[in-house]
Amino acid sequence: MAKPNYGFEKRQRELEKKRKKAEKAMKKSNPQEAEQPQSEDAPAVAPAETGQDGAKA
Repeated sequence: MAKPNYGFEKRQRELEKKRKKAEKAMKKSNPQEAEQPQSEDAPAVAPAETGQDGAKA
């Protein structure tokens, strides 16, 4: 039976944490750009929430 490669598993976990941290930092620095790819076919949220007089619908 093969021996588990714990070093590889640890490195993969570290890379995943680093990737998530980078994504979080990107979302924090560019909140408008980070939200757009998730809902391309949906209209923008801010204009839909306000009416013509500026009150929320």
